[in-house]
Amino acid sequence: QVQLVESGGGLVQAGGSLRLSCVASGRTFSNQIMGWFRQAPGKEREFVAVISGSGGMTRYADSVKGRFTISRDNAKNTVYLQMNSLKPEDTAVYYCAGRGSSWTMTTNPENYAYWGQGTQVTVSS
Repeated sequence: QVQLVESGGGLVQAGGSLRLSCVASGRTFSNQIMGWFRQAPGKEREFVAVISGSGGMTRYADSVKGRFTISRDNAKNTVYLQMNSLKPEDTAVYYCAGRGSSWTMTTNPENYAYWGQGTQVTVSS
């Protein structure tokens, strides 16, 4: 079992930056693929970014590519999402997710076994 706790959300003006953190406890963290997803009101949960267990491979949604950076510190059992040049359309609850496996950097939320409680990000225009 893995417990995930996100932090770092808040209210920011368009063009600003935020860094989200997700601390994991429980099962071995460094072997797991980790992802960030988001869900805006009235919309389905969507993929944002994913990172391999070693941190050597990453993948991003087209809507955030070049603005967001996912990283991890396995010594701290933490994965990060640095968000720059934020836009109002980035407003959502952001969730950290654990794949439960080191295989396949999937963007499908149904393939993730562990989820945090979410942290709200609001970008004002």
